[in-house]
Formats: sequence, C-alpha cells, structure tokens
Amino acid sequence: MDLKDPKVSEWKRFYKSFTYAWSGIIRTCQTERNFQIHVSISIVMIIVGFLLPFTVFEWIVVLFLIGGMLALELMNTALEHVVDLVTDDVMPLAKAAKDAAAGAVFVYAILSVIIGLIILFQHFPL
Repeated sequence: MDLKDPKVSEWKRFYKSFTYAWSGIIRTCQTERNFQIHVSISIVMIIVGFLLPFTVFEWIVVLFLIGGMLALELMNTALEHVVDLVTDDVMPLAKAAKDAAAGAVFVYAILSVIIGLIILFQHFPL
C-alpha cells in the first residue's frame, strides 16, 4: 500500500506511521544491547517511583529523562545504520559521526543518572 496514494485515508496513513514507529522501537529493543539496558533501568526506576512514591514533579522529570534517553538511543541506532548503509569501509568521517552520536547518548545518560540520584536522595536523606 502506497501511503502517498490519495485514495488512502488520512487515518490509515496516521495508523501506518505508528506501526512503522513501533516496528523501529521493537527492532531496536531486540538488537541493541544498550537500548535493552536503558529499558531495564527505566523499568526499575518506574518501580522505585511507585514504591517511594515520587511526587508529581519527580514523575515528570523521571519520565522526561526516560523518554529522552530512549529517543536519543533510537536516533543513535538510526544514525549507525545509515552510516553502515553508506559505507562498509573504515572512514574517519563515518567513525566521527558514530562517535559523536554515541557521545550524545553518553552525556545524556550521565545527566540522567545524576538527576535520578538527586531525586532518590530526596527520599533517603543522609
């Protein structure tokens, strides 16, 4: 089915876009170890949030951190696949692109850990 065909309804296009997105998330979850780690940590953090319990503001922050981390990891995976599609050779620019994307994920992960610890320490004062 060609989604650009004018006979295809807007709702069908809208629905198909979600199926493509979900397919990308599932494939990434099945094939990317780091994404699996991020999903696992996210699940743990959500469970901890229910056990403590988090305030509304803490939930907002944690959910933004989780969503941002998973979205950034998906973008990193997409960039890696595109670079691999373009060239099989070891090329300095291809390596630089992959390293920069991985670096962005790393920076966000470190920031997420720091903010997560700050939130957790609010529930366990020293």
